[in-house]
Amino acid sequence: MELSTDFKTFLSEIRPTENQKDDLVRGHKTLRERLNADETISKIHVSDFLQGSYRRSTAVRPKGDRRPDVDIIIVTKLSEEEYKKPSDAMEVFRSFLERHYKGKWKFQGRSIGIELSYVDLDLVVTSAPSEAEIDILRSDSVTTDDDIEVAQDWKLNPAWVSLSRRECWNPSDGDLAQFVQRSETEVEWKLNPLRIPDRNAEIWQDTHPLEQIRWTRDKNKKTNCHFVNVVKAIKWWRLVNYDEPKHPKGFPLERIIGECCPDDIKSVAEGITLTLENIFSQYAVLVSSGGKPSLPDYGVPSHDVWKRITAQDFKLFYDQVKDGSELARKAFNSQDRTESGNLWRELLGNKFPKPPENDRSGKQGFTPRTEPSVPGGGRFA
Repeated sequence: MELSTDFKTFLSEIRPTENQKDDLVRGHKTLRERLNADETISKIHVSDFLQGSYRRSTAVRPKGDRRPDVDIIIVTKLSEEEYKKPSDAMEVFRSFLERHYKGKWKFQGRSIGIELSYVDLDLVVTSAPSEAEIDILRSDSVTTDDDIEVAQDWKLNPAWVSLSRRECWNPSDGDLAQFVQRSETEVEWKLNPLRIPDRNAEIWQDTHPLEQIRWTRDKNKKTNCHFVNVVKAIKWWRLVNYDEPKHPKGFPLERIIGECCPDDIKSVAEGITLTLENIFSQYAVLVSSGGKPSLPDYGVPSHDVWKRITAQDFKLFYDQVKDGSELARKAFNSQDRTESGNLWRELLGNKFPKPPENDRSGKQGFTPRTEPSVPGGGRFA
């Protein structure tokens, strides 16, 4: 059964809590304000914006005592000609980090990690973009804090206005309704990938976080707005059931879900079931030959987001998918309210609501009313 109400409750229980969201906002806003105000960094600062699961609306609540995390891109004026070694470009930020985050930061392979008591921040540095794209990278459509579930009309074009700016819109800036209407029809920008450092390989690499956001938005629309919730549910399934292998997780896991989730699904339950079944069937031959998928990044076809995942880890993951797909199919096909709920709970853990029990006569369980019925009541009463 689809159990839409139960899934709505389940999804509310696996999203970051309100306190965690507040911590994320406090952490990334403080960092971004400091970057803009810093005497050294402000001279090389072009733009900064959010990327990752937080912006794509695919983040789930951290497990146990782990902190929530958020990824921030800082677009700089640093030239690859001058900073041929990516590690030298990251060194530009050392004094800033020592002033504001002493003892709490470290250089990572492709980012700067900042560990606070309440949130983990990943700061990703880019080299200088083309002059033609600087104004675009400073626009509302890029720098907004709104995720794609909140801002369902988000478009990567100059007319799009962030939700926070709409709330305090100044009429002297023009007719807000015209901006919104124009954004709906105006062609979106086609941006080049950004270039980020890989300290381990000592090379600059392409990345296209804005294309990842755009692809996720489009896929979500094609799936009747269920895709991001399917991603969250499958992420949670792995998180509560399996400690090993550690990979795939994060964007590589999202990428294979995106590859195998059908368009036009009618519910989260259907999306989970068909996605797991499609992973199982689509990669059967590959896993039997000891191989693993090669999945190109959105906007950067040359970059395989599964490059670092081993064939052994994929085999373990594939076996987990097999078991998960069988259990999901039983839950989805069951016509018994209690049985279906218990099967979904077995698959997704105790954040999924416990279903009502069947009574002794064999009648299926039902959720009792919590409010009295109103005779003649209706939506427009």
